[in-house]
Amino acid sequence: MSSPEGWGEPLYDRVLAGIAPGSSVLDVGCGPGVFAAFAQARGMTVHGVDLSRAALAQAERTAPGATFAIGDAHQLSGEYDVVALVQVLAHVTNPVKVLQEAGRVGGAVRATVWGREEESDIRLFGEALEPFLPPKDQRRTPAGPPPLTDPDRFRKVAGLAGLEVTALDEVRSPFAYPDEDSLVGPLLQSDLGRYAANRAGPAAVRTAVLDTFEPRRNGEGYRLENLFRVMEARAAG
Repeated sequence: MSSPEGWGEPLYDRVLAGIAPGSSVLDVGCGPGVFAAFAQARGMTVHGVDLSRAALAQAERTAPGATFAIGDAHQLSGEYDVVALVQVLAHVTNPVKVLQEAGRVGGAVRATVWGREEESDIRLFGEALEPFLPPKDQRRTPAGPPPLTDPDRFRKVAGLAGLEVTALDEVRSPFAYPDEDSLVGPLLQSDLGRYAANRAGPAAVRTAVLDTFEPRRNGEGYRLENLFRVMEARAAG
């Protein structure tokens, strides 16, 4: 599901806090280059890596002064003042390996993850769709270790990667949707949204979403508050 424009600026500010202009930044999993452009505008030299050629093509347009290349987060190269892992760790095969690589090539590591589900208004999307989903006892339970949304788990994974955590802070980021369509439209295009719409019809899903989000109405639009955690770390020893 896509996020509204500008949602990441408070998060990016915290990621770059204390980083001097002119510092070299490796943006791992750079996607379309939004964070890279943000860092570049603050006077930093940015190199981005991603596995998607389409994303890199967009990044080159978004941040034309940065450099970009195909690259795997599990196998980094070069030397940088800062390695930034902005909302990447939840999407990699081995977060420990990725953090280990970040500590190897970076003087500092800055990594972000979502907060726990109950800490963010994004949970309301799930609550709105709940009546249209199978009973909980019929749903597949995700396999694997606890998510990094748990701060203790986040710290533990960093330690396993050989990193010393120097700070783990919370950032609240406003998600501003200007109207009903911008709130509901991306949800209906998601896997869960399509599933719900196939069962109950798009109109029923739309009504459920708007009813659920009514307390978050802000004029003609909606304002959500979502929590993220930002880790500062460096290679131990």
